[in-house]
Amino acid sequence: MDYTRLGRTGLRVSRLCLGTMNFGPETDEPSSQRIMDHARELGINFFDTANVYGEKLGEGVTEQIVGRWFALGGARRDNTVLATKVYCPMGTGPNQSRLSALHIVRACEASLRRLQTDRIDLYQLHHVDRDAPWDETWQAMETLVAQGKVIYVGSSNFAGWHIAQANEAARRRHFLGLCSEQSLYNLMDRMIELEVIPACQSYGLGLLPYSPLNGGVLGGAVAKARQGRRANQDAQTLLARHHDKLAAYEDLCAEHGLPPGDVALAWLLAQPAVTAPIVGPRDLAQLDRAEAARGLALGPELLQRLDAIFPGPGGAAPEAYAW
Repeated sequence: MDYTRLGRTGLRVSRLCLGTMNFGPETDEPSSQRIMDHARELGINFFDTANVYGEKLGEGVTEQIVGRWFALGGARRDNTVLATKVYCPMGTGPNQSRLSALHIVRACEASLRRLQTDRIDLYQLHHVDRDAPWDETWQAMETLVAQGKVIYVGSSNFAGWHIAQANEAARRRHFLGLCSEQSLYNLMDRMIELEVIPACQSYGLGLLPYSPLNGGVLGGAVAKARQGRRANQDAQTLLARHHDKLAAYEDLCAEHGLPPGDVALAWLLAQPAVTAPIVGPRDLAQLDRAEAARGLALGPELLQRLDAIFPGPGGAAPEAYAW
């Protein structure tokens, strides 16, 4: 496994991040534990979860699964860079969501209990809260950092100007600020190249792309459909909307003798701003497939042809849309 720094920090994380969203809803606990054990064997030291994962309001099902795995011992916790998130509703009360100082502190304490740990290595703001002043959010995070309950702070689903706002507010408080941004990013979804990626590079944030295969659509959806295999409704909608591009993509992969899913993940790893794509396997085979893709190097000609099929927004703003 290769390791890299998380943005401008000294923290070293694996080039693949294990996403746990499927743990509970899609993958039962024994299978989830086997996936986490196998991730360790592969050298993946970076795990991502969220207090809202698990599809049961306020229970934090996925965090509980990860916490019980930590409790098995064997240096599982000490060898893991643990990331979780705060923002989404954890109850029906008016202060059980978003980024008030009250909710951040309460949510952190609850996540620590579920995860059976004394610290969160990367505490991520799951979405921007336009109603919470940055000074309030940073005051809460500074308190948690001072108490040793949080080490680094990251963001997720932020626009470029939110990253700038947040880090300038942190700078005024002499606080480290955001160290990472978790965004939707894959061959088909490249909007963040306009402003989010430039903001990450300017402020020294590590970029953690989620949905690297776009819900599986980039994993050979056209060929699977021809075989009569039905995807979920979202994937079917994407396939219908982008059928010709996806068919051209799969033909290009076949021309090079490469599985489409491997190419999609390798493309992300080839992007200079990317720290670690978040892979969310439902079983051990999918995790092994991601690890195989990590070692795949795409040549310049193949990268150019991929850009021709999925051109993105045209680069960074404003040049992408102005003279």
